Amino acid sequence: MNKSPTVSSEPRRYELRFQSLFNAGRSYAFPCDAAGHVDMDGLSDTARENYLYARTVVGVEYSVPAVIVSAAH
Repeated sequence: MNKSPTVSSEPRRYELRFQSLFNAGRSYAFPCDAAGHVDMDGLSDTARENYLYARTVVGVEYSVPAVIVSAAH
């Protein structure tokens, strides 16, 4: 019997993840769209400051960010 894959009715959620270059367990992750655009107005003040910091230190402390499917649904 052929079964078609189950399609979730929930839209996928994405996050923009900045991984530490020096500590594998450390990263920053921010909600974004599939293209990696972060709604800065939707972030808390602390999250906004962290996002701007992470962007500033790409290549120094954090890797170039990657868009990944969010594990939290």
